[in-house]
Amino acid sequence: MKYVVVLGDGMADLPLPELEQKTPLAYATTPMMDELAKKSEIGMVHTVPDGMSPGSDTANLSVLGYDPKRYYSGRSPLEALSIGVQMKDTDVALRCNLVTLSEEDVPYEERTIVDHSSGEISTEDAAVLLDAVKETLAREGYTFYVGTSYRHLLIIDKGTVMPLVAPHDVLGQKIGMHLPKDAVLREMMEKSYEVLKNHPINLARKEAGLNPANSCWFWGAGTRPALSSFEEKTGKSGAMISAVDLLKGIAVGSSMKVITVEGANGGLHTNYEGKARAAVDVLTKEDYDFVYVHVEAPDEMGHQGSAKRKIQAIENLDAHVIRPIYEGLKEAAVPFRMLILPDHPTPICLRTHTGDSVPYLLYDSTCEQAHDWCYNEATGEASGNYESEGHRLIDRLFEK
Repeated sequence: MKYVVVLGDGMADLPLPELEQKTPLAYATTPMMDELAKKSEIGMVHTVPDGMSPGSDTANLSVLGYDPKRYYSGRSPLEALSIGVQMKDTDVALRCNLVTLSEEDVPYEERTIVDHSSGEISTEDAAVLLDAVKETLAREGYTFYVGTSYRHLLIIDKGTVMPLVAPHDVLGQKIGMHLPKDAVLREMMEKSYEVLKNHPINLARKEAGLNPANSCWFWGAGTRPALSSFEEKTGKSGAMISAVDLLKGIAVGSSMKVITVEGANGGLHTNYEGKARAAVDVLTKEDYDFVYVHVEAPDEMGHQGSAKRKIQAIENLDAHVIRPIYEGLKEAAVPFRMLILPDHPTPICLRTHTGDSVPYLLYDSTCEQAHDWCYNEATGEASGNYESEGHRLIDRLFEK
């Protein structure tokens, strides 16, 4: 038996008036997921423990079977693992987003956060901007590392874990009340704006109608994680396919194989087909037991507040990831189980994550069921199936 998780990050949502009071998942044209739903178990799962922040960090740990209440030590340390940073016990890691702030003539704290991703800036351009920041902000004990797209890393030697606000939680708001209380971090953010606002890359981006990456934003502080081996925990050899450093870091920390797919960038126009091919190959040609295919695009479109683009991301997931994985494993004539779900909702109307339960679909090629439903939030609720502890859902995927 082979096992697949297809994770549509932030795919769940709330009904929208402009979508006939349907969610983007219910409104989207998803023939593959709807076909599978008629043969599968449908239900709801609570992936984020009560009292914990509803992020992709806690939620994906949960889906992989790691109880966040036990294993979570912060988001950025997981990303550090992916980048290859060897953290000391005394280190504190922080995510360093390159964000877009409004550029009117007002003090820094009066600016508004326009875009948490700087228009999904390329890694190549972001690396140049981060180099410029490092030259100006360099100080002993503070080290920057380049990540992917807008997502980068700051390691503080002998640092302190402090509460920091995620930029996607305050889109459209003035930043003053959300800035770090730590004077050094706040000063670094203000100086980064002065360095970046007129950088040639940002001037070119504005000329092209793109959002400039004109400030650093620190959040997601944490200490070195200690995850147990996925194979030792489950008895299954596992592989991770994702464009996002967070998911790669979870894989590194749990000793899973990390598969890098060329052209996979975490955006709407990612290499969906390449991810699907890699998933089938690692199961059938390399004989791994389990593969986790993570697609970031629905979440990014939720943060952008675009129902149209979120629908497009969901339809791309259905047509270019789920279908080719299903057909590829069928053609290989291997028995398999496939679990499809979001990690958390990212509602269009909120443009940030919530901790509400999400719908799951669990398909078994050797035991097809017969139902008259499609895959979305409403049918998940109506099914009556509910898993209150998200980290236990994977046990149902693996059960004999």
